[in-house]
Amino acid sequence: MASESAGLTPIQKGVASYYSDRFQGRTTASGVPFDQKALTAAHKSLPFGTKVLVTRRDNGRQVEVMINDRGPYVDGRVIDLSKSAARELGMLGRGVAPVELSYVR
Repeated sequence: MASESAGLTPIQKGVASYYSDRFQGRTTASGVPFDQKALTAAHKSLPFGTKVLVTRRDNGRQVEVMINDRGPYVDGRVIDLSKSAARELGMLGRGVAPVELSYVR
């Protein structure tokens, strides 16, 4: 795993998805408007403002995001990404991807 080789400790593994365009501009759980162009994400329990490195487990691509919302609310999914973050991971076509989350130091 790329994050393990970089000295980061994985905190969670699972499936990532990304936000539909219909959420653009809506208020997130942290109170800021959602922006598909920002590198942000939703997580069920990580504190707002936490930065995590998301590594796509099947291709090694990575993106750093900041948690600013709650979710995802689909069983088996661990993080919902903005479209920009999903694009960095190369997952726009599939919509979901296997990922590993690590804290950014």
